[in-house]
Amino acid sequence: MAKMVHIFLKPGKEAAIKRFHPWIFSGAILRIEGNPNEGDIVTVFSSRKEFLAHGHFFTGSIAVKLFSFQEAVFNEEFWKIKLREAFSLRKKLGLTDTPLTNAYRLVFSEGDGLPGLIIDYYNGVAVIQTHSYGMHRLTPVFVEALREIYSDRLKAVYDKSSETLKPQHPRSVINHTVSNIQDPASSIQDKYLFGSPQTGEILETGHRFRVNWERGQKTGFFLDQRSNRMFAQFYAKGKKVLNLFCYSGAYSVYSLKGGAILVNSIDSSKQAIEWTEENIRINGFDPKSHPSSVMDAKKYLTESQEKFDMIILDPPAFAKSHTVTNNALHAYIYINAAAIKKLNSGGILFTFSCSQAISSEMFTSAIMSAALETGRNIRILHRLSQGSDHPVSIYHPEGEYLKGLILGVD
Repeated sequence: MAKMVHIFLKPGKEAAIKRFHPWIFSGAILRIEGNPNEGDIVTVFSSRKEFLAHGHFFTGSIAVKLFSFQEAVFNEEFWKIKLREAFSLRKKLGLTDTPLTNAYRLVFSEGDGLPGLIIDYYNGVAVIQTHSYGMHRLTPVFVEALREIYSDRLKAVYDKSSETLKPQHPRSVINHTVSNIQDPASSIQDKYLFGSPQTGEILETGHRFRVNWERGQKTGFFLDQRSNRMFAQFYAKGKKVLNLFCYSGAYSVYSLKGGAILVNSIDSSKQAIEWTEENIRINGFDPKSHPSSVMDAKKYLTESQEKFDMIILDPPAFAKSHTVTNNALHAYIYINAAAIKKLNSGGILFTFSCSQAISSEMFTSAIMSAALETGRNIRILHRLSQGSDHPVSIYHPEGEYLKGLILGVD
């Protein structure tokens, strides 16, 4: 029988939970009854012993991530229902039955009421990435649910959690010392949980992409930019385009499809450039219209003398936590100012931040500082975010991690 762990909050700290925010910080905890391990299911109460929610226990500054605000039995069917609901949403979004797209995010953590769980679907292969040991324990249930949802269409399930589940260490949570925390991630390895190794090719709005979920970043492909890439295809006609931090070249493919006369792709990773060139090839574009270089993006902006009509600037997260936001903002200012200086008059800049710790307001302010540094007339044409298969709970605005602007530069 599973042990019962009850967490009681300090007076007044229940307000956020009653507004359905899914995180409880360690500083909000009054006391813990029981001796939880990392990933255990806990029940949360107010200081007046009023039931609030259930969640998974953590040993960091976020002590609990909540997945149910109602009393429930957490059997296999509970979790399968959650996955079926996530699939139903993607079906309503028109992602599950279109001949032009066969890859999408099936589960987006808090946005689907499953904090700590990511599942991406790539044309018959589901890639699971867990960010909590509580969710990782449930992977056999998720595999079974995926097989029920997709039936014969499911070829394989790959678990890619070794990077996102770093080894945990015992820590003190408020006044309760958690002394028996296990080291759950120490033996976790990426592996196939169902089916055999697969090589992946997907369609995204009719474009072909090779996806390597075993060696690629995150789950292998940045599905969150799907709708934003359509803007690049729309604006690229007749333009000379620079795609910085290109990864596997999705923005380059869309730009060439839109009629760009040339697309220059830059990434510091040799593997990324090889993937980019392969994706250019399988979409039938002339390699002469696509020069590419293995080079640091900042170095390229500093040393290259070329000018462009459109630049895509989609760097990795500069701020992994709130403690480094100031340094991150300076980095955004620097790189955006350098990119603006490389644009011809009438040019267009696509600029993004995927740092959750950087708010939309902070990012816009950083871009304004970059604009002031250049002295050019710049206007916001569009504000962008992640795709609809990365839904954001209205009660958890932190889920809107991707911020983007399309700027017109005179």
